[in-house]
Amino acid sequence: MNLVILMGRLTKDPDIRKSQSGTTVASYSIAVDRKFKREGEPTADFFNLVSFGKQGEFVEKYLKKGTKIVVSGTLQNNEYTNREGAKNKNTQILVSEVEFAESKGESKGESNEEKSDFLSVPEGLIETLPFS
Repeated sequence: MNLVILMGRLTKDPDIRKSQSGTTVASYSIAVDRKFKREGEPTADFFNLVSFGKQGEFVEKYLKKGTKIVVSGTLQNNEYTNREGAKNKNTQILVSEVEFAESKGESKGESNEEKSDFLSVPEGLIETLPFS
């Protein structure tokens, strides 16, 4: 079974391109905090992610550097030869699902008191409304 589930923050804005068939391909990476932190060792791990099609369009439209997300997908190892003829390897996650891990207000650092689903009504306007 090959299943990966990660929660982390985007390290930069996604790179978006179109395949020859016109499919949107979004490449992005996230930093995932380590649960146990030891002095002198990294406090996070970085993972490369790829989304295709409608999901790639979602990533392009809604995700940006710093956005906290949860992804699930499969781990894939790739081998390729670069322009100089050297063989390279990389590992990436082919994303099957992506979801926001926090509200928009939390990502902007707003406190609970600053967040509201209601618009504020200017003073004196309520008395003029016909249904008040």
